[in-house]
Amino acid sequence: MKLISIASLLKKTDQTELIKFEEFVLGLETLTPVKGYLRVTHHGNYLEVKGKSETIITLTCDRCLKQYNYKLVINPKELIWLNKVTTQKELFHIEAENSVEHLVETLPPDGDFNPKKWVYDQVCLAVPPRRLCDNNCQGIKLSGTNGTSSVLDRRWAALESIKRQLNNG
Repeated sequence: MKLISIASLLKKTDQTELIKFEEFVLGLETLTPVKGYLRVTHHGNYLEVKGKSETIITLTCDRCLKQYNYKLVINPKELIWLNKVTTQKELFHIEAENSVEHLVETLPPDGDFNPKKWVYDQVCLAVPPRRLCDNNCQGIKLSGTNGTSSVLDRRWAALESIKRQLNNG
């Protein structure tokens, strides 16, 4: 996916660029290429970006720690305001209170829109925060040699031995 010149969008039919893609995106660990389309429309003082993307990613279950494949299908939509940054101070403005204008992305009207970065951001935002291989996942199976204590990992055996000595002594 190539950069789109924002100014060149004004010369296109309906001031719209349609991009179809099927490629691996640098930085995204996916099993399949990210496939989909993206429509970027210039509306004077803002860009409307919407599309559809799908890929398969490998996640680790939060309960049992097993890896599983997850099909990620997204239909993102975003408005990107076109606003010229006039000073360096405006570019790095940090304020304790955020207003509405700080909650949206802006680009310079004579700049470029990076569709690959936008797709990357949208896919990253769509990865589920709670990762379960199955809704009925029971978690890590605990197994012990006797009914009272269980050693989950051989690395804990020394600690288990000390615990037994303290209980017997």
